[in-house]
Amino acid sequence: MCGIAGWVDFGRDLTQERPTLQAMTNTLARRGVTDQGLWLRGNAALGHTRTSIIDLAGGVQPLTVEEDGRPVAVIVYNGEVYNFKQLRSELEARGQRFRTRSDTEVVLRAYLEWGADCAKRLEGIFAFAVWDLRREELVLVRDRLGVKPLFYTRLPEGILFGSEPKALLANPLVRPAVDVEGLQELFATAKKPGQSVFRDMRAVLPGHTLTISRKGVVDRTYWALEARPHTDDLDTTITNVRSLLEDIVLRELEADVPLCTALSGGVDSSAITAIAAKWRKLDGERVRTFVVTFDDYAKNFEPDDVRFSPDEPYAAEVARHVDSDHVRILLKTEDLMDPETRLAVLLAQDMPTTLGDMDTSNYLTSRQIKTHSTVALAGEVADEIFGGYNWMYNPVLLDADVFPWVANETRQPGSPRGQGRGLFDEGLMRKLDMNRYYADEFQQALSEVPHQDGEDAKERQMRSVGYVTLTRWLPMLLDRDDRLSMAHGLELRVPYADHRLVEYMYNTPWSMKTFDGREKSILRAAVRDLVPASVLERTKSPWPVTQDPAYTKMLHGEMTALVNDPSSPALPFLDIDAVRRMLEDPAGIAHQWVSRMNIEMALQFNTWLRHYNVELAI
Repeated sequence: MCGIAGWVDFGRDLTQERPTLQAMTNTLARRGVTDQGLWLRGNAALGHTRTSIIDLAGGVQPLTVEEDGRPVAVIVYNGEVYNFKQLRSELEARGQRFRTRSDTEVVLRAYLEWGADCAKRLEGIFAFAVWDLRREELVLVRDRLGVKPLFYTRLPEGILFGSEPKALLANPLVRPAVDVEGLQELFATAKKPGQSVFRDMRAVLPGHTLTISRKGVVDRTYWALEARPHTDDLDTTITNVRSLLEDIVLRELEADVPLCTALSGGVDSSAITAIAAKWRKLDGERVRTFVVTFDDYAKNFEPDDVRFSPDEPYAAEVARHVDSDHVRILLKTEDLMDPETRLAVLLAQDMPTTLGDMDTSNYLTSRQIKTHSTVALAGEVADEIFGGYNWMYNPVLLDADVFPWVANETRQPGSPRGQGRGLFDEGLMRKLDMNRYYADEFQQALSEVPHQDGEDAKERQMRSVGYVTLTRWLPMLLDRDDRLSMAHGLELRVPYADHRLVEYMYNTPWSMKTFDGREKSILRAAVRDLVPASVLERTKSPWPVTQDPAYTKMLHGEMTALVNDPSSPALPFLDIDAVRRMLEDPAGIAHQWVSRMNIEMALQFNTWLRHYNVELAI
């Protein structure tokens, strides 16, 4: 995986801007730990940082194609195209000649053959930019589900772009200004497509291309979910899902570097691991697996509102079952409390989040995995497409006339205002009016849902839930996964995000998805012969959080220091009375993990304002 950055300005000669382009590219150094490259000519400047995955020697970027000794197009590319070998054969048959083995050159020559429409032929996770010297056009492309990030800022005569906001903020033309819409995005757990926290900054929409020329900017959709008849019976559907998963995992095992699976012991990651182990065994190899846990977590585990069992025992059982090379990552409380690590987590994401120590443990897990492997396959996206969330089965939440997970947030102890907002000033919350934000965005999302004619009320409702989950909930998880893994140059692949599987399951009736009365019925049936029965029957358990009281005590200490420091930039935005009530009850509400998120959000907000010199325009 890589980081990309660039600048096109039809009103200036950018060959004079090498220091600025270098600064933009340097911010993405952790995404690409192998090498860096810059390309500047006339009105265009492109930067790239690379973590080598395929064709370690030949995939250097920016990559240029020449005709008659003159460059005609140059690309900076982040991601993986899993069908690149098939595309290469097709392109060679059409007269394209290659000088590397990399998928990067396949993407560039696919652009030369088909233009921006080449995106329709690419299967994988990717974000890339092509500067076409023949047409003086920049083309930005993002994968179908938005697994790989791509941000941009429009200029009077051009555009800036980068894999992460920090790349744009390194250019003096962009200020770290945040308005009301940005703060809504910051606090929301239902994300508005294309919205960024920073004002005047946007994200290329998933499944879209942007073409920037002297005439302006053209935004085109090359992929979107469609409602189609599902004509397969249950047995055929299960068989097709299994066949798709087998093919997807096989393609995603392609790498010239060490590869592993992230194994939680849930059915999602266990299925991917079992299929990967099966393919690896055919090559006489064992798959490597990783599980994360906390010190004494399994021994002292206490169930909470959403976590009913620790991951480690189930992951170990799967590892034995498939005979993997299993690695146990043990995180200590002091690892989670380390201030430099927690700052690094914030910097990786360019903003605070509402997920607290789940982000820190995710970051530390990626760091540990990277010491062994450069690529990891994960189970993300299975819940979204197969129906794995508990709020998909609660009629009260489904009928709440808002995103069901948002309705669920306010029902959690310690979270009456919503996740992460409990310690912020009431005046600020009134200004943001998150209830109105959610209501408006929910109606917008519903208006986009592609339906089938003749659907009954339940099928129509659950198709809508599936759509809003994929387009408003999943982006938050994908962004988090990308930033926290790529902060260590670790490529995280998500087999369940394959668009063929997503399309197939989107059109599979809800009654079939829950045919046995449980969540993820089809997935469990499709891999029943591959994973232990205990895993198949296990109730979903989200990413773990520490239950060590010492962690809560640390948070209280930091919060006390914040409110006692008159220079703390977050003070004007906090409800000081609510903070003091929380601090006076260290053994009460703050022991709950949801309430801890309120503390962590306030602490992160303070650090963010100070470190990024945020200009709040509210």
